Amino acid sequence: MSLLRRHRDFRWLWIGETVSRFGSAISLVALPLIAISMLQATTFQVGLLTAAGWAPWLLIGLPAGAWVDRVRRRPVLLGSSAASFLLFAALPFAAWTGVLTIGILLVAATLAGAAAVVFQTAYTAYLPTLVDPADHAEGNAKLHGSASAAQIAGLGCGGLVVQFAGPANALLVDASTFLIALACLAAIQFRERRTTLGRRAGAIREGIELVAKDVWLRTLTIFGATANLALMGYQSIVVVFLVREAGLSAGTVGALVAAATSGGVVGAFAGRRLAARFGTARALLLCELGLPTLALLIPLSAVSPCFYLAGAFGVSLGVVGGNVVKATFQQSYCPPQLLGRLMATTSFVNYGTIPLGALLGGTLGEALGLGPALWITTAGVPLAGLVLLCSPVRRRRDLPDQMSRKVSI
Repeated sequence: MSLLRRHRDFRWLWIGETVSRFGSAISLVALPLIAISMLQATTFQVGLLTAAGWAPWLLIGLPAGAWVDRVRRRPVLLGSSAASFLLFAALPFAAWTGVLTIGILLVAATLAGAAAVVFQTAYTAYLPTLVDPADHAEGNAKLHGSASAAQIAGLGCGGLVVQFAGPANALLVDASTFLIALACLAAIQFRERRTTLGRRAGAIREGIELVAKDVWLRTLTIFGATANLALMGYQSIVVVFLVREAGLSAGTVGALVAAATSGGVVGAFAGRRLAARFGTARALLLCELGLPTLALLIPLSAVSPCFYLAGAFGVSLGVVGGNVVKATFQQSYCPPQLLGRLMATTSFVNYGTIPLGALLGGTLGEALGLGPALWITTAGVPLAGLVLLCSPVRRRRDLPDQMSRKVSI
């Protein structure tokens, strides 16, 4: 029987996360369009706006992981969702009163990013405590698949909502989804046991050492950082490119991005099946090295939007498929009591390069033009996969199931 049908609490978590991802996808379209259409932002400022949303991973990512390992995760999820609701509800009010500026938009994006850091760290560590280990693969596939589907719908609706209601009003949809997520989290009956871990001065160091000394965790972390640098490099400027160079409307851009992101839905389910058929290590190479080569079609979007559709579809399929394989591996490989620190450390490195990639994309777009900047950043996407090809992953059929050495807390 499907995990969604037999596990009530997972079902509530799934609904809340899916709805929240839908709203966040709308904001992905609305925020840069607010900057472009309402505040006449430059290409660099649009890149800076994207960077602001991810910069908190560099500032609080590591402490968040050590803290999450000491507390119950569900209250943390509730608090961060409430904070996100307030932030996204405040921005339309600022626009209505005429006080919205690019500075306010940057501050709001940074604070929302900080709430997302806390939520994502707690959420990743919460899932393995909610479902049995045998259900981790199915749970990850369903969560990643529904997240991709919600993102598709959100991106498509985002363009339409922006077109008909205005970019600032579109953020009200995102704010409402956080309220729904709050209700779903509150409906979960499972209660974690109070942790016996106290504050420890070496908690952050332990997370860093855990990743640095393990070849598998180290390889995946370095790869994630490199891939995200390139991915965000082009994603931070592709909306501007499609509007200003390809001459597409906001609604068309939203629909096009949504269609391309549908590759993520395919990848969520394909990743699990590819791993079962060919092995987790081989599936990872296919998803993270083979498919992302299609990113090189994206700079041709000014010739025809079909090139963007094909390129971004392949990238989305590969990234989400690889994420399913990696998430299942980490949850089975790492002891549960260290998951918070593991996820914080890997996320600190992986997500820490996202604001750098956004700044890189914005800077290149300002200095060289949008076309050359897009060629440079998309070329980095398949090149990042060489990290895996030059690692032990290349010689294995499957990633290991558990650590080969003992770890302590």
